[in-house]
Amino acid sequence: MARNQRSTSKNTRSGGAAGRGASSRGASGRGGATGRGGSAGRGSKKAADWGGYFGSKNGKGSKGGRSAQGVRAVQGTRGQRGAGAGRPGNKKPATDLIEGRRAVAEALTVGIPLKNALVQAASGQKDQEIEALARQLEQEGIPVERVARPVLDSLSSHGAHQGVIVRTQPFAYADLSEIIQRAGSANALVVVLDHVTDEGNFGAIVRSAEVVGAAGVVIANARAARVGVGAYKTSAGAVLHLPIAQVSNLPRALEELKAAGFWTCGSTEHATQSVWEAPMGGRLALVMGSEGSGISRLMLEKCDFTCKLPQFGQVESLNVAQATTVMCYEWLRRTQEA
Repeated sequence: MARNQRSTSKNTRSGGAAGRGASSRGASGRGGATGRGGSAGRGSKKAADWGGYFGSKNGKGSKGGRSAQGVRAVQGTRGQRGAGAGRPGNKKPATDLIEGRRAVAEALTVGIPLKNALVQAASGQKDQEIEALARQLEQEGIPVERVARPVLDSLSSHGAHQGVIVRTQPFAYADLSEIIQRAGSANALVVVLDHVTDEGNFGAIVRSAEVVGAAGVVIANARAARVGVGAYKTSAGAVLHLPIAQVSNLPRALEELKAAGFWTCGSTEHATQSVWEAPMGGRLALVMGSEGSGISRLMLEKCDFTCKLPQFGQVESLNVAQATTVMCYEWLRRTQEA
């Protein structure tokens, strides 16, 4: 299916958008107190700052913990309003806590940027494993402070910190304009996620996008998975190598991508053409829907065309991460063959 080059000026777009009211199932696929002012670590401003930032363990001001393959993260407050489609706006930096010896060791292996660490001060028999981990953190240039167990207990989201808690650096999101600039004027892929909420799926999508050489990933700044501990792990560190823009208005972001010469494709099971028939090469903004609701009606209306993955088995669909991988590689194949 031939397609004319989209110019940066306003023009006629081919490939009809999906009809109104259609929905998809995601891509044809689916601080607290630091003790009573007197335990070990007393007078420690660093430890006190941790509790003050994350709020008290029992609720006021703290966000709930979330699990990602054994890693617990407690997030700080994030702003929800952006200054435009490509601008995340002024946000209070969001930080995750990683608890437990194995989880901290994995964070070092994956390359998660760490800010500082609290480890339990030795009492009686010296804990060689904690000390070895503390030395490894220090060798990586991460400040380590030894505190009493009650300090760690007050910060832990589940109590199983095993004597060590580290704090990650806030993730630096890109502006949409940076992704467009990175794409240049050549063929390029941008993956746009319409409120994908599962952090594991999100990380896997970023990994696939990075592997095929995409210019970036665009996500919403509300009701969507963000870059946290789980995404670092499931992306195998790809979040460190691919620009991720967090925007306040996804439909407006699609319009900006169109103005930059991208064609917009929505992946939905309600499409009339398969991915093999659709014009998947060139400059493409690939829209993938959420795990439950798929692509929203408004986003579908903004798409130049839609497509679906053929299905011949009995299960309902692929999940959104698997489907995105197939779509990304079809874009890569078409682009390389052109």
